[in-house]
Amino acid sequence: MTEEEHDWKCVQCFGDKGDADDITDADLITAVEFDPTGDYLATGDRGGRVVLFERNDDKQGCEYKFHTEFQSHEAEFDYLKSLEIEEKINKIKWCKRQNSAHFLLSTNDKTIKLWKVFEKSLKVVAENNIQPSINSSPQPQQQQQGPSLRIPKLMHHDTIIAAVPRRVYANAHTYHINSISINSDSETYLSGDDLRINLWNLDISDQSFNIVDIKPANMEELTEVITAAEFHPVHCNMFMYSSSKGAIKLSDMRASALCDQHAKVYQEPEDPASRSFFSEIISSVSDVKFSQDGRYILSRDYLTLKIWDINMDHKPVQTIYIHDQLRSRLCDLYENDCIFDKFECTFSGDGKSVLTGSYSNTFHIYDSEGKTDVPLQADKGAFKTGRRPGGKQKLAAVSRDKNNGGENGAFSFGLDELNFSKKILHASWHPQENTVAVAAANNLFVFK
Repeated sequence: MTEEEHDWKCVQCFGDKGDADDITDADLITAVEFDPTGDYLATGDRGGRVVLFERNDDKQGCEYKFHTEFQSHEAEFDYLKSLEIEEKINKIKWCKRQNSAHFLLSTNDKTIKLWKVFEKSLKVVAENNIQPSINSSPQPQQQQQGPSLRIPKLMHHDTIIAAVPRRVYANAHTYHINSISINSDSETYLSGDDLRINLWNLDISDQSFNIVDIKPANMEELTEVITAAEFHPVHCNMFMYSSSKGAIKLSDMRASALCDQHAKVYQEPEDPASRSFFSEIISSVSDVKFSQDGRYILSRDYLTLKIWDINMDHKPVQTIYIHDQLRSRLCDLYENDCIFDKFECTFSGDGKSVLTGSYSNTFHIYDSEGKTDVPLQADKGAFKTGRRPGGKQKLAAVSRDKNNGGENGAFSFGLDELNFSKKILHASWHPQENTVAVAAANNLFVFK
């Protein structure tokens, strides 16, 4: 997909369009996910709320309207560890739809919940045997002589969208949950924290199986943590997880019950000449995704996107430099903690394009060969003035520079104009169409 083939533009913006200074911390969006059909879109925020949107068939094109909202998680306190558990939604995953109801998993740092979202009919009593009267209550003799007893009738009054928790999967993770992934068999799912990955059956909430455990006997010997995990989209026995050392490990549950011995490891050897104090930090993988056919793996570290062929583990088939120009600013980014930002990445439905976020509320869409780069900006100010952001318009912080952008002609940033407080961390791509949803602070943008 090239920029000429698809002229991206922003078609919708949800959320408060006021000034950034007025944003409440609880309103910051922390998760975005399309359902398997693309007809529904879910967001989770720092306040523990989940908001669902549905496709609006009344309008042309892929635009969405509000469906429902519910409080998924509440703030808790672990008295044994004197630890506050915040309500922030870390991940949302939709289950494959089996009937008219929707099922989805949402998780905060410790507890995973399975929610059922369905249309509920509200009924009221339409006919009653006792007629209201302005007089005092009738005499017993009058009641006996009255008409025979009638059964009250219920009539449809209204239809509401209800959300109820069907399962609560708790007390299985000592460390913060960073990943959940539903298996292709639609019966099981995995949940991963910093040191362990557990396998669950969706119908059983009080038991899980530990399938990966990298916790050392002595915590002083800890050298890496798990950063993300995902099931293979086709083969229910395979899953992968990434680590803070820049490795992606593919495991097969048929080999053993505890999958500490990975089947394959995808890791690029580090160049000793470029090693620095920040090398391990910027090589930490923040997100991994399979393509829909399961043939390719997309990984994101701080400065690059890598596309791996599942059959070739010695080097990626493509490395895309997102903002390699930040290498000279790593010391400043370390001091303001931006170097620890966890950017997500995602494949398009056809696997021909990839997406990931950056700073100044910009995100990039690349073709899978890394030859084209479409930078887009999620700018709610555009909706105030009536203009639509996106497409081929010039962006203040992004300019094309094929001399400095590496072999793939990446976009280079004007570092002085870069706003590190505005960033696109969370995004999702429609499973069938060229439509993406990105979160910028408390706003949800839909581009197509």
